[in-house]
Amino acid sequence: MKIHEYQAKEIFRRFGVPTPRGEMVTTPEQARAVAQKLGTPVVVVKAQIHAGGRGKGGGVKLARSADEAQQLASKILGMNLITPQTGPGGRIVRRLLIEEGLDIKRELYLSILIDRAVEAPVIMASAAGGMEIEEVAHSNPEAILKETIRPAVGLQPYQVRKLAFGLGLSADLIGVATPFFQALYRAFLETDASLVEINPLVVTGDGRLIALDAKVNFDDNALYRHKDLAELRDLDEEEPLEVEASKYKLNYIKLDGTVGCMVNGAGLAMATMDIIKLAGGSPANFLDVGGGASADQVKSAFKILMSDSAVRGVFINVFGGILRCDVLATGVVNAARDLGLKLPVVVRMEGTNVEQGRQILRDSGLNFTIAEGMKDGADKVVRLAGGAQ
Repeated sequence: MKIHEYQAKEIFRRFGVPTPRGEMVTTPEQARAVAQKLGTPVVVVKAQIHAGGRGKGGGVKLARSADEAQQLASKILGMNLITPQTGPGGRIVRRLLIEEGLDIKRELYLSILIDRAVEAPVIMASAAGGMEIEEVAHSNPEAILKETIRPAVGLQPYQVRKLAFGLGLSADLIGVATPFFQALYRAFLETDASLVEINPLVVTGDGRLIALDAKVNFDDNALYRHKDLAELRDLDEEEPLEVEASKYKLNYIKLDGTVGCMVNGAGLAMATMDIIKLAGGSPANFLDVGGGASADQVKSAFKILMSDSAVRGVFINVFGGILRCDVLATGVVNAARDLGLKLPVVVRMEGTNVEQGRQILRDSGLNFTIAEGMKDGADKVVRLAGGAQ
């Protein structure tokens, strides 16, 4: 789960990570009032959306008076902000963060994330703050410093000193960096985050380290332990079909293709998308109904697929183990009837009660094509959906 920058900074402050003073606002009048209260020569007006690159799209502006802050807020609020991370559709700006301006001497990069290769958290730092870290990793990978954090002992002072020396921090700042980095690790650990990122982490003229930006992603599987964090979810920032899928505990991610996919099991879902591409098509989504889906969940999943106007054909690829093939077929037939099925649907199923499942599809009188294997199914659905893309 993603949250906004202003929410991430509230969490940072709770754990002792310094951030600029600021408040979230939803109207230009509120922006003016906050700018006046901050009382700094410069305030920053920042659009709050779940995407990076906001400055490049015109979503981050400097104001030198409360009146200018109000004027900028009136322009940014309600705008469709397009950044490299939003895609061409952009995001509507509904909230702003008004912050104090700072005397910035250096910009650094700092993050903590789970590295599955080493099965542990990794803290990453770079002197190339303010830049896209992906670009840095591609063009100058040696500029990224990494330290693996062993969960049994946590982030150690010697690791912080090693990173601080690598960043070229002065002796005074190395003393500041130790509590800063350790506070950030506590925030990461105690909120069950999958990522905390500060880009840029700034060194101010008076020798402070400040999280000028903040990005936090949480592990969805741990949110049951954090009811307060779950309430930070902003449904306006999420794909509507993904929100709908989450209501039924379905794993759904919308993509840009034309072939809708419904599969049980994440590995099989990835293989299904690959084989659709191999057949010349393009998947419209990732949809894993899970190994133990009920007929109602299958029905809901099918409705979500059919709600995507870009879908021209559907490929259902299921191995019936816990989810029996007859249960799948019943859910799909019920959903197809409710929706007045018009699109072609190709079904490849194997496993428990497969013949009963196939018979249910044949007896439905609906537009189902039964495939013999994954490759056959992919070829058929791509052809029925309009051919290779």
